[in-house]
Amino acid sequence: MASNDTFGIEAITSGQVRAARALLQWDQKTLAERSKVSLATIKRLEPLTGPIRANKVTVEALRRAFELAGIQFIPENGGGAGVRLTNRSD
Repeated sequence: MASNDTFGIEAITSGQVRAARALLQWDQKTLAERSKVSLATIKRLEPLTGPIRANKVTVEALRRAFELAGIQFIPENGGGAGVRLTNRSD
C-alpha cells in the first residue's frame, strides 16, 4: 500500500472542511497557513462533494489543524457527517 493511500484514515468531507472553517471564522488562506497545505490544494478540494480525495499527508494535515483549533469531526451516523467546535487552543 502506497504512503499516499488514504485507506484506513477516517474520511473528512469537503462539507466538513467548509463548515469547520466557518465555525473558526477562517478563510482558505488561514487554513493553508495553519495546515501547511497549499492554498491551491484547498481551493481544489473544497468545491467537491463527498469525502476529500487527497493523499494521506494532506488529509492528516487538514484534520490536525482543525482539531488543534478545537474542531471535532462527527462521522456519518445516519444524520450526516458534521463538525462541532469544542475548546479552542488559539
